[in-house]
Amino acid sequence: MLETVSCGGVVIYKGKVLLLYKSQNKKYAGWVLPKGTMEEGETFAQTAAREVFEEASVTAKVLSYLGSTHYSFKVCEGIVNKTVHWHLMYANSYQFKPQREEFFADGGYYKKHEAFHLLKYNDERQMLLRAFDEYDAIQKKQPRPAKTIKNMK
Repeated sequence: MLETVSCGGVVIYKGKVLLLYKSQNKKYAGWVLPKGTMEEGETFAQTAAREVFEEASVTAKVLSYLGSTHYSFKVCEGIVNKTVHWHLMYANSYQFKPQREEFFADGGYYKKHEAFHLLKYNDERQMLLRAFDEYDAIQKKQPRPAKTIKNMK
């Protein structure tokens, strides 16, 4: 049994989340959140930021750690147990470019309810909900600019 660790990001920009569409051999593989395997010497947050950049050409700031998901799958060598560590991230724009070498054919920024229904995997849908709860809490803590009241005569 092989144990692997990946890290990914729930990347938000102006209230919308980045999803990538994977299509291998012109067959639907599903809408997913960006994630990938850790490299030696990296932290979870560094891996998440690197993978988001590699898979979508998006520079994003890590805001917080969201938790982890676990799943298993079969390969020729046996069973792989994978742990994915997720981070809430904020992008610097809506610009993205899917990494074709990893079979990402398209992508985009979607509203929470749209993304929830597009995502292929339930664990990613649950992480999406957790990320938006965290994002909303962070937004509420941000100081709002003071409103000016104009004197009316």
